[in-house]
Amino acid sequence: MRTSINQIKKMKQKGEKIVMLTAYDYTTAKIIDQVGIPLILVGDSLGNVVLGYESTIPVTMEDMLHHIKAVVRGSKTALVIGDLPFMTYHISIEDALYNSTRLIQEGGAQAVKLEGGVNIADKVRNIVECGIPVMGHIGLTPQSINQLGGFKIQGKNLEAAQKLLDDARAIESAGAFAVVLEMVPAPLATLISQSIDIPTIGIGAGAGCDGQVQVISDIIGLFTDFIPKHTKHYAKIADIMSTAITEYYNDVKSGNFPNATQSFPMEQSVIAELKKQQSDGTN
Repeated sequence: MRTSINQIKKMKQKGEKIVMLTAYDYTTAKIIDQVGIPLILVGDSLGNVVLGYESTIPVTMEDMLHHIKAVVRGSKTALVIGDLPFMTYHISIEDALYNSTRLIQEGGAQAVKLEGGVNIADKVRNIVECGIPVMGHIGLTPQSINQLGGFKIQGKNLEAAQKLLDDARAIESAGAFAVVLEMVPAPLATLISQSIDIPTIGIGAGAGCDGQVQVISDIIGLFTDFIPKHTKHYAKIADIMSTAITEYYNDVKSGNFPNATQSFPMEQSVIAELKKQQSDGTN
């Protein structure tokens, strides 16, 4: 059985920290799942770390479905959450419902994530009423990066802080089971976490949140175009890969790979007969 949204809610009630990671492929999802991470987010961050876009905006529903399916196949117990990409839920409630259904029905995700607060609460409410669990996302919302003017801390003054608090309450009232707080000052994120009953999942929002999420490519040191301030390298996979690939290159060029261990033998009599036939001109 996969982790349920009720189990996630109870973790907050018991004061147990919630751990979430992103995944975009079968192999990574399998490893994360085996470790026991309860929440896997197939984020539209795949636009940056997998597809090489400068932002998440170009990511399509087909991109999301492709990667969600792989992650679902690789996981057994984690609750898999799929991001609704840019402009797939903003235009109308009908669009929001249709695209949410696709992530659940076609992709196999168990929940969807939407960016926004008060402005999308009606969409969240309708999706939840149709039986689809929703995770909210407020603070820095990468799909609005052009409007926000870059990756900046959100909620620093009184007006902006009040807006984030209102957004969190609106998302909770609409029926979301949790909400991501991205790049929010730690004291504000703590206050929001204490002010709502649903779990808050922080990314660049301090330790006062009910849980934390990170992009897997960041924490293992695989994505090196830039290193977000809010992440921590637990490994340097890019360096390990570079070393391995360089050694492979050198071994192939020098003739040291493949050797007998990596090759498949056959009866010498067969080769001898083939050579004889070639020499006799019978083949």
